[in-house]
Amino acid sequence: METRELRYFVAVAEELHFGRAAQRLAMAQPPLSRAIQQLERRLGVVLLHRTARAVALTEAGSVLLREARIALDAVEAAERRTRRAAAGPPGVVLATKAGASSELLSKLLDAYAAEPGAVAVEVMLCGPGEQEGLLREGRADVALLHRPFDTTAGLDTEDLHTEQQVVVLPAGHPLANRSQMSTAEVTTLTDLPLPRWPRRGGGYPDGPGPQVRDHTQLFQLIALGRACALVPESLRAQLRDDHATVPVPDAPTVTTVIAWPPHSRSKAVADLVRTATRL
Repeated sequence: METRELRYFVAVAEELHFGRAAQRLAMAQPPLSRAIQQLERRLGVVLLHRTARAVALTEAGSVLLREARIALDAVEAAERRTRRAAAGPPGVVLATKAGASSELLSKLLDAYAAEPGAVAVEVMLCGPGEQEGLLREGRADVALLHRPFDTTAGLDTEDLHTEQQVVVLPAGHPLANRSQMSTAEVTTLTDLPLPRWPRRGGGYPDGPGPQVRDHTQLFQLIALGRACALVPESLRAQLRDDHATVPVPDAPTVTTVIAWPPHSRSKAVADLVRTATRL
């Protein structure tokens, strides 16, 4: 399969409309339809169910959409890493969520800088979920991710730290003095709905909670009595006196991992990973 064909198919699969997909690709609809038909003939499968009113993915089409996205990300990442390698002196770009794993990140950078042959490390601070995309797209060489919030499929990883979650409440809330809460109790706090974080595509899921983009915004909304949030217990260090935390023992644990592309042969990345696991 050619990358051109994969781009055509992804556009149709995401739009589920040949006209909109053709417009998105800046091409006419007939050659797009022929390209998809040719791809189906070559693979020997039906990728799309077509009717006069709708287009829907088959099971085979859903699989190809998932795999095509990974393949196209890998091609774009290869292009970016190649250009970066030629652009200047060697270095490592590390992506991490702003405000998360701050103590670990500081120790990691100091320990790595003391290693013989250490190169410059550029830290990219980003919003929730963005560091995974930066790594897959080749804009970063290594990233600190957090399971189960981030997806590590297709990446090499080493676990660094696992911690429990707590619920953050306004300091004056009636439940602020509880010794612990359950996730069911947290999700039924109608006066303090859980926040809605942006998806990778930029949209927000439906729900009653406020839309948030970063922890600064989130913590201010909690202090105002507009929301609550489940967060790793290490984020307690960022809270103010107008916040309270209650342990939530049955919430999924959060594991911080260091992740890198499996095909990476960078000595600097290997040294940085080795330093992180030693810490």
